[in-house]
Amino acid sequence: MNFPTKIVDTDILVVGGGMAGCGAVFEAKYWCRNKCKVTLVEKANLEKSGAVGMGLSAVNTGTFTADPDDPKPEDFVEYVRNDLLGIAREDLVYDVARHMTSTIKLFDEWGLPLWRDPKTGKYIRTGRWQIPVHGESYKAIIAEPCRKSADEVYERVVVTHPLLDESRPNRIAGVVGFNVRDGTFYVFKAKAVIVAAGGTSLLYRPRSVGEGLGRAWYPTWASGSGLAIPILAGAETVNMEFRLIVIRFKDGYGPVGYPYLLLKMRSTDVRGRQWEPLPEEAKAELAKIFYDYAYAKPTPTPIRTWVTIQNLKEGRGPDLMQTQEKLPDMESFRLLFEDYLDMTPSQALCWASQNIHPQKTPSELMPTEPYVQGSHASSSGMWASGPPDIAPPEYRWGPNRMLTVEGLFGAGDVVGASGHKFSSGSFTEGRIAGKAAARYVLTTAKDYTPTISNDTIERYKEIVYRPLEWYHKNKPLTTTPEMPPQLTNWFEVHPNYLNWYQLLVRLQKIMDEYAAGWGMFYTTNTYLLNRGWELLHMLEEDFRYAAAASLHELLRVWEFYHRLIVGQAVVYSMMNRRESRGYYLNADYPYIDEENWHVFTHVRRDPRTGQWSFRTSPVIHIIP
Repeated sequence: MNFPTKIVDTDILVVGGGMAGCGAVFEAKYWCRNKCKVTLVEKANLEKSGAVGMGLSAVNTGTFTADPDDPKPEDFVEYVRNDLLGIAREDLVYDVARHMTSTIKLFDEWGLPLWRDPKTGKYIRTGRWQIPVHGESYKAIIAEPCRKSADEVYERVVVTHPLLDESRPNRIAGVVGFNVRDGTFYVFKAKAVIVAAGGTSLLYRPRSVGEGLGRAWYPTWASGSGLAIPILAGAETVNMEFRLIVIRFKDGYGPVGYPYLLLKMRSTDVRGRQWEPLPEEAKAELAKIFYDYAYAKPTPTPIRTWVTIQNLKEGRGPDLMQTQEKLPDMESFRLLFEDYLDMTPSQALCWASQNIHPQKTPSELMPTEPYVQGSHASSSGMWASGPPDIAPPEYRWGPNRMLTVEGLFGAGDVVGASGHKFSSGSFTEGRIAGKAAARYVLTTAKDYTPTISNDTIERYKEIVYRPLEWYHKNKPLTTTPEMPPQLTNWFEVHPNYLNWYQLLVRLQKIMDEYAAGWGMFYTTNTYLLNRGWELLHMLEEDFRYAAAASLHELLRVWEFYHRLIVGQAVVYSMMNRRESRGYYLNADYPYIDEENWHVFTHVRRDPRTGQWSFRTSPVIHIIP
């Protein structure tokens, strides 16, 4: 395979064109002016990439203004800290909150149709934090100023590996990848790299199988690259055991926040028991796992999720959203369907295909498979340096949002321990990282030149394209040469190679059965985790037999590999957590251990040896 090599020199490289990536490009170029070059690389199309590419019906993080009725950034920190069960980087959360107002103003100026009260002109809120929007074109609206700001935009280029500087230890020098259309091998050299790619879906076995295969809550193209690239560079993670499980409408994965908050719907188990407010005896039992947070208001998301899981385990499930109580009102009926057509059309299609009439009957709710990402109601992600004016010294070792590798920054789903960023908060964190990276490039790294040898470039090129070479070398031995290409991934048997689908389902089976997936009711134990760790290493050994019949399959192979690296980080973190908390139960440590819980957990993969290490760091509260 003789694909051409293209080397791109830039000052600031942004990997990933989702909401965080758009914010990073926009802000970095503003502060750079014409003094540095900003380049964006995105594996899809900028207007429809990222988790918001499907659309979204709310700006979730809201605004913080001088209006006395508005919450303050301190209030948001308290809310996030409570929802993440006390384990949050309050400096990072506060930093996003205090910049949210300017982000919302930008969105407003760019034409995002935010809902306003026609009488007062104020933004309408659903709950305390969310502002509804007509969001089917949300991402396209935000992408336009990003595209105009960037010096260069490379689309359809998937980044596979980070490049470390050969003359300076622990220093990022760029990334490599390939174009999924023409196969060109790209080498991006940069003074600073901002990783703003997505979190991880399809790491665990999804609930949707057969005709629903590929349907998930978090987008299926989110392959964990935003986490795997820093991990491969040697950056530290944080709280990777705190994977996210959300309650959604069954099969369609339609979000439930809108029905709860705007339409004031309620859910019950099949026997009619409403989970909130919970009976005191139920809270006392939950407190064994969740400590005082079982009594917190609002009830933290992990606890609400765990109640639904317990209802299923005890035969009282599934939970039912009592949609019929509110939907006879045609305005409410219109609002609900408009909400899903804005961001989750599959939910409306699912109701129709299953003859479900939400205005007449309740709808089933179900906990999803676990996802690994840092922008929702979860804590997993990368460990990042905090803002210089408010971060404690323990949380500050470089510019704002720099990871533990010099010159490598993160934003959005990449940065952990600071959830509830969602779309607008991810864009805001991208802006924060972009500004910090611009200052870094114009000062500290002004005279830096990446050191990457031609031998290194050729070595990575060989690694990236090896699955293609391996397939064409071995395909004559396949048992199914006559099978249509779209079916070979399902049924092909070969003595010398594994295709991307076989690798992926093997990974999903391991994660589901050994690392607290839905098939195990989100429960694991020490034996299961240790065995799962062994099986993940065996899977990594077998990756040398990965084969790709086309550039598209080559994309899928490297997406699998990124998921595998994230899965190893998750399992290694869970192995070193001696208790249960968050969205899973370790049956060997089922109850609280507040002293040992109240720390951040970190794992690191040595980029030279591939060996993993673990440590903890203290949780420091900056908001009383």
